[in-house]
Amino acid sequence: MAIPYNNSTIKQSFEQFNKLNVLIIGDIMIDAYMWGNVSRISPEAPVPVVAVNKRENRLGGAANVALNVQAMGANPILCSVIGNDDGSTLLLDLLKKQKLSAEGILKSSNRTTTVKTRVIGNNHQMLRIDEEIESSIINKETDSLVFVIKKLITNKKVNVIIFEDYDKGVITPELIKSIVAFAKQKNIPTVVDPKKKNFMAYSGVTLFKPNIKELKEGLKSDFDTDNLKELGKAVEGFIKKQNIDTALITLSEKGIYTHSKKSKTLIPAHIRNISDVSGAGDTVVSVAALCLALNLSPVLTATLANLAGGLVCEKVGVAPIDKQQLLEEATELQLTK
Repeated sequence: MAIPYNNSTIKQSFEQFNKLNVLIIGDIMIDAYMWGNVSRISPEAPVPVVAVNKRENRLGGAANVALNVQAMGANPILCSVIGNDDGSTLLLDLLKKQKLSAEGILKSSNRTTTVKTRVIGNNHQMLRIDEEIESSIINKETDSLVFVIKKLITNKKVNVIIFEDYDKGVITPELIKSIVAFAKQKNIPTVVDPKKKNFMAYSGVTLFKPNIKELKEGLKSDFDTDNLKELGKAVEGFIKKQNIDTALITLSEKGIYTHSKKSKTLIPAHIRNISDVSGAGDTVVSVAALCLALNLSPVLTATLANLAGGLVCEKVGVAPIDKQQLLEEATELQLTK
């Protein structure tokens, strides 16, 4: 049963986040950046020449979810498969610098560690270079990853599981089915941030969080996004068919829509000075998962996740949520049940 809430219980919840273990399964990657200046066109081809003066490597994909979970005070446990290459060495070093455990990460000679390199000239992105393999991990690797995940769940008190799916092949239907069933046995809630490939494979999860574009693509339906009745009907049919408890649909500048047996509510976005929407979905799913682990109400979960997603959009580039800032904004709203 979800607990009632007010400013006091919100503050208590934020303190309780510090005690949670969050297991995150998904595609982890490196977001690499090359910054420079453009002052001429190449004599070899009609393309700009970027004179690079700065390089940076950041954790991306499911690892950005881990950074958000960590920023909220909880303990993230990442589970993934990466390559056995130079990129994997760099990725593991980045995890170590962020004090993130690599105990759930497997290396495979069949894989390439995903690296997305953005070339930025005169503060404008000129080019993105992706190094990756998008095909699914092989059955043997799925079995190995499932074994590691089950072992971590058994040995640690995992409070919630997040499937952070970027369609890069780490999450397979077989893995989903096995871990969702195991989580049910252990009474652990499951949260999904889906992509297209496995959209219909997440039967029986607790909370499903697509954005509106992913929902339309996944359902192969082009309903009117501005019509709340049409949106509600589409979501209702989907969660019944998939046996999902709650759907949380992010609607960009329109806010967030939560749909469960207990509530069907649209929470408008707050007015923001939007700098960059990158990584907002990672923040939303991180905060929603923590709220779910504490059994907060669907409306409070959606409200806090909506606030968090908006806050990170005020920052340039992918950045984790500021816990104290989120708490201050939440308490200022004077939330009541």
